[in-house]
Amino acid sequence: MLADGLETMVEPVPEDNYQFALIIHDLEQLEADDVEQKLVISGYIDHPRPEDGQRCLECIYYKPRRRWCELPELDLPAEAEWWCRLWRM
Repeated sequence: MLADGLETMVEPVPEDNYQFALIIHDLEQLEADDVEQKLVISGYIDHPRPEDGQRCLECIYYKPRRRWCELPELDLPAEAEWWCRLWRM
């Protein structure tokens, strides 16, 4: 979907825990199998964040051996060079 040009919400990037929780709340409202909307709301992109080079590889939720994002509300495949606005160090 990302390679096919799916537009995702890369902004606003949460600046605090409250803003982060608002995005999580939106994700919790989705069906577990609604992958497209999970990608859109989380702001998944299939490359590092242009502004600063952040990528999944450095995120606390990324599991490199599985190539997976283990943020419970996402629980999706992810590549090391990807990024989403729920990125956390």
